[in-house]
Amino acid sequence: MIESILLAATRITTFHQQQALTNASGFFFRRDEQLFLVTSRHVLYDEPSQHVPDRIEIELHTNPDNLAESTAFSIPLYAYGQRVWRQGLDTAGAIDVAVVAIDGAALPKTGVYRAFTPCHLPVRFDQVEVGSSLLVVGFPLGFQDSLHHMPVVRQAIVASSFGLRFQGEGYFLTDARTHRGTSGAPVVMRVAAEDFASSDLPWMLLGVHSARLDVGFRDPNQDEALGLNCAWYADILLTLTER
Repeated sequence: MIESILLAATRITTFHQQQALTNASGFFFRRDEQLFLVTSRHVLYDEPSQHVPDRIEIELHTNPDNLAESTAFSIPLYAYGQRVWRQGLDTAGAIDVAVVAIDGAALPKTGVYRAFTPCHLPVRFDQVEVGSSLLVVGFPLGFQDSLHHMPVVRQAIVASSFGLRFQGEGYFLTDARTHRGTSGAPVVMRVAAEDFASSDLPWMLLGVHSARLDVGFRDPNQDEALGLNCAWYADILLTLTER
């Protein structure tokens, strides 16, 4: 049995035409009948680094009896010169989360994946305490189980008050050890299976991992990195996936 959380995340490779650019992480989210890929916005477009891919590829398992079988599924990022992904804004500015609608009819009929839904989002902020144990499910530096194309997980805790916008931004902090390539990974907390009508994916989706957090005045010769990360609150997905 493969744990369902490992099938909810997927590795993303960004491309400009046929040139591979970067690796990142993402995950599936279903709203009503529409399936979405969720990742960090800077994976799809990052003006400071001049990162402007025109398509992405995700890895999708195609045989439930043999997870070594997978295929690359290409998703264009532009149509008729217009971006097809959705990104969010709030009172503090841009949110580093983006979603891309996936044409379910184009997916392999034998595709094996799991998707979060609005039911996996926390109902109340007091459901999550500071210090709560979390997992970040992704592909650091593009690393994965190269045979079965599975992500790896990093353990973390909630490192700031959950529900409080850290420094006025729409994210909270975690203390997981992360690397490039983890951007866009789901940040989840285990819950009892009976808390969901369907226990197939018994995890609460708390956030979307964005980036490591550091301080500008740190002396690299004397001070270690903070080891903290930004995770944007996952409830932004309700806005981004509205019809």
